[in-house]
Amino acid sequence: MSETGSAEAAPRSLAAGFGRLIVLVYVVFAVSAGARALFQVATKFGDAPVSFALSAIAAVIYLVAAVAIIRGAGRLAMLAVGIEMAGVLAVGGLSFAVPQWFPEPSVWSHFGSGYGYVPLVLPAVGLVYLLKRRSG
Repeated sequence: MSETGSAEAAPRSLAAGFGRLIVLVYVVFAVSAGARALFQVATKFGDAPVSFALSAIAAVIYLVAAVAIIRGAGRLAMLAVGIEMAGVLAVGGLSFAVPQWFPEPSVWSHFGSGYGYVPLVLPAVGLVYLLKRRSG
């Protein structure tokens, strides 16, 4: 088999094209949410342990999603982005319904309003992108 034939048969990377932008946003959010959570956990964890722990969890999920997309691990990417979507919806709703649980905002509080609602939009875009790549 020639190199040309094998290159044509190989599937495109999940991180190609629009996927690069998605990965970039996930990396930026992993770093920003992770740094914020690390600082908050180290300096004032007792003030809002649920919020700060959720921000740390969000950072890990963002990192897993980015790495999975870069490596072409479609199932892991779908799982991470699906968990992210469920987290944003659950935490977003709870932060309105039971605000005393969130004395300090997390990345996902109020559906990501502190981050321009990107935490709400990103998993929706990510899921559509991954589903489209899987079927196409």
